[in-house]
Amino acid sequence: MKPRIGWIGTGVMGRSMAGNLLKAGYPLTVYTRTKQKATTLLDSGAVWTESPARVAAASDVVFLMVGYPADVREVVLGEEGVLAGFRESLGRTEPPTVVDMTTSSPALAAEIFDAAKAQGADALDAPVSGGDIGARDGTLSIMVGGDEAVFRRIVPLFEVLGSKIVYQGKAGMGQHTKMVNQILIAGNMAGMCEALLYARRTGLDMEKVMSSVAAGAAGSWSLSNLAPRILRGDFAPGFFVEHFIKDMKIALDESARMNLRLPALDLVCRLYRRLASQGGGRLGTQALIKALDGLAEDDSF
Repeated sequence: MKPRIGWIGTGVMGRSMAGNLLKAGYPLTVYTRTKQKATTLLDSGAVWTESPARVAAASDVVFLMVGYPADVREVVLGEEGVLAGFRESLGRTEPPTVVDMTTSSPALAAEIFDAAKAQGADALDAPVSGGDIGARDGTLSIMVGGDEAVFRRIVPLFEVLGSKIVYQGKAGMGQHTKMVNQILIAGNMAGMCEALLYARRTGLDMEKVMSSVAAGAAGSWSLSNLAPRILRGDFAPGFFVEHFIKDMKIALDESARMNLRLPALDLVCRLYRRLASQGGGRLGTQALIKALDGLAEDDSF
């Protein structure tokens, strides 16, 4: 029998990820703060419940894909959270498992792991990379921390969601790996946007430039997938600016704790904060070009 799946959070990525599990034939119970966001899943056979605890009580494995560490804490550790729901359910042949796919704090991942173990449950931190396209196509990169035996038990579910699934180590190591990912993206995104601005100011044919540079050493996922959106003025979110700022802040806080300075990341974070202050927090990360373009007339940065 297929395990019963719970899913919490149906935003830009979560809705597609949950939908892929549903298409793969897994029974799905869903909770999200705004029920309307789960309409397509409910129309496809998912069952709605009114709290994370009720999702957990009806599920063997609960995935969550929410916004911020505070949301993760409430959803998992709160009075109506996942672990409370696990305590209410009986008759399981294996320990219930909570899998946090949100990009969150490594320390919180370790705290959730310990709290789950204390009541006979399991927990994995499994943040992802690949954006809305990877979520839709089931080609995400999934970085997992927790017990390796639990990871191996959940791998068949991960394989529905992603094409690159790597066990990184103990609880929190999935989140640390995601910080590495976000640091790489931040620098790459700034370089891509600056290059496009340079090309535009020189009067180059942007499509011809793209065809030349994308095939060489300068090629990247961002250049292939996000630069075309920029060129056609599409700043819809595959990943929200405000969520990327959250991720960069986690990375900077972790770096400070390790007495490590990351000046490039700090600069890109400040640029994104500038974009958010101009009303761009709910745009896609490719909208960084707007903040950079505005610097030409502003020497105060």
